[in-house]
Amino acid sequence: MSAIERPSEQSEEPTPIEQAVEHAGGQQALAEKVGVRYQAVQKWIRAKRVPAERVLAIEEATGGAVSRHDLRPDIYPRESRALGQRA
Repeated sequence: MSAIERPSEQSEEPTPIEQAVEHAGGQQALAEKVGVRYQAVQKWIRAKRVPAERVLAIEEATGGAVSRHDLRPDIYPRESRALGQRA
């Protein structure tokens, strides 16, 4: 069984936070690396959104495997877009 259980009606592609959980070795492991309770990680998975103040810690916890842009493209756009260029 996967560390993340998703209802069958959801897309098969994992969300960035789900990818971070997998990379970290589970919800508890990610929570410990980021300095929160595992319930917070569960909440992020349900919401499919990570609080802005946790994005950099998750990026670091995954060794960059899940980037800040992947987690919150609304506040961390790709560099080319941030510079006003088209991607």
